[in-house]
Amino acid sequence: MYSRLFIILLIVTGISFGSSAEAQNNRGAKQLQQLLKQFPAADTNKDGKLTWQEAIAYRNKMGAAPGAAGNRAAGRNQGRGVPTTFNVDAGWDLERFPEEAVCYMSASKIKETYEKVGSGRGPAVVSYPKPNDGALRVVGVGHSFMVPGYKTMPLIAQGAGMDQPLYTHVGGGMTGSARYKWEQENGIFQFKGKPYPKLLSSIANAEWEAMMFGPYFQDQPKYYSCWIDFCLKYNPEMKFYLSDAWPQLSQIKEKPESEDFFTDEVLDQLAEERRVLHAQVIEPLRKAYPGKVFILPTSDSMVLAAKHFLRGELPGIEGLHRMIGRKERSLWRDQLGHLGPGFERLEGYVFYATLYGKSPELIEDNIPFGGNTSFPSASLDKIFRKIAWQAVSEHPHSGITDKNGDGINDASEEPALQSSP
Repeated sequence: MYSRLFIILLIVTGISFGSSAEAQNNRGAKQLQQLLKQFPAADTNKDGKLTWQEAIAYRNKMGAAPGAAGNRAAGRNQGRGVPTTFNVDAGWDLERFPEEAVCYMSASKIKETYEKVGSGRGPAVVSYPKPNDGALRVVGVGHSFMVPGYKTMPLIAQGAGMDQPLYTHVGGGMTGSARYKWEQENGIFQFKGKPYPKLLSSIANAEWEAMMFGPYFQDQPKYYSCWIDFCLKYNPEMKFYLSDAWPQLSQIKEKPESEDFFTDEVLDQLAEERRVLHAQVIEPLRKAYPGKVFILPTSDSMVLAAKHFLRGELPGIEGLHRMIGRKERSLWRDQLGHLGPGFERLEGYVFYATLYGKSPELIEDNIPFGGNTSFPSASLDKIFRKIAWQAVSEHPHSGITDKNGDGINDASEEPALQSSP
């Protein structure tokens, strides 16, 4: 189903080697050069050639990062609270899901199925008339890394004069992953005979413009392509947005003794490791669905925010990581990397900017966040908006550019400048 190159990427970054590096090198010199193009940092001696020894060393270097094999013990030792390695049903390796999968039913049958199992939990089909205020109708899955943005994005859109249609199926940890939700909604594998097609029913029986996803450990492109194929069957113009999360302490072999450990260079390295891992998922999808798959650059936004903090430019923020500096108002609040107080706004701004191609700095009306009106302060909120637009407009896979610096996606202003993202 996927290219030879992708298989190699999986081997290098996530699967133990069963045969010798020498034997694989003899068989795969061409593939190694293809891999070098994808991960130039693996060429440690900078001679323009990648050996299996270098590839294995690079895999081992990345071994502490989310999604890498062998991370189970590290996860336990560091108190993550969520599994980082786990068994996936062998059915995912087949060309077709079980015949009873909901995705193979007619739209009316999917609706009927959800009517039975979801009785009393809301309508069998959630639908919205086409907005006349510019809003996009969005469905989404995700976990606690996505929920902050799911909560704040509608409020931000409201401040921009839009009523944001958003329908989600979320869960904690693994239960919010694209793979888990597909199994759950279809009633397959671990959910055999127990379908719960909350989103599938509405996707098949209503109109939508976009779907959003959060990443999870051991992700593979097929966990997303199943959703994409289903959506395009019923809504051919839909686009798809994948968050890339952000750097985590698990990427560091030993917990830093102080926040002095973090420098611009360290943050850049952590961010690059995230990009390398996320490329395993996003690159095959972008090739399979040209012009359809985009990144929500939450990682770049948090790295930019961290650099602002190091320069003393985040008023009211006390530390980088509560697990290290013990400050409540930190960028990250726990070992896994959940956002600290106030940063749900930054994530929401990233979601808004990517979906609508407009800088949140242009929003003039009050945004009804509620809660503590003194924190984040107006000055901190302004910086969040600036960071979000910088992250989105500068990311090569967000689909957004702003060469003239007016805070509006170039493609929406000058069609001639539009190019394949």
